[in-house]
Amino acid sequence: MRYFILSFIALVFFVFESIFAQMFAGDAFGADKILVPHFMMIFVFFLTMYGSRKMGMFYGAILGLTYDVVYTEILGIYMFLLPFLAYLISKSMKILQNNILIACLTALLSTAVLEVVIFQMNIILSFADMGFGEFAERRLIPTLLLNLAFIIISCYPLKRMIEKLDLQGETE
Repeated sequence: MRYFILSFIALVFFVFESIFAQMFAGDAFGADKILVPHFMMIFVFFLTMYGSRKMGMFYGAILGLTYDVVYTEILGIYMFLLPFLAYLISKSMKILQNNILIACLTALLSTAVLEVVIFQMNIILSFADMGFGEFAERRLIPTLLLNLAFIIISCYPLKRMIEKLDLQGETE
């Protein structure tokens, strides 16, 4: 039952991210700013921090592949990056204190790493032609601010929900 609930919540985040992107696309916050919601990825990051590494990497791979198929031209980039970042988060949370502030900062840093790696892949494949300064001003900073607001709003409910599902107690 808990896997069904977890899968349903992941689907809700995936759909909500798409709806949010459609509602606020274009000139909602200025024509020169690009806001990219990463709500589904933040869900995976919190699942890794408060659930289990195995579940975070599994959901990261599945949701990453789904994201690649639906939204991107580069098949496999999110499918690789999400489980990889989930693994790094699980290792870093063993070193860092596992409190809500550190979890929020780690999720925000992981979102920044995701954005920068995606940008670099687009540069390598000639899908983007802007410099890093322009990217940081037009996309990275607005995206991080949007996702920081989402992290602040959702961190405690996500933490409670994942802990309630008791994914750390698994011995598979």
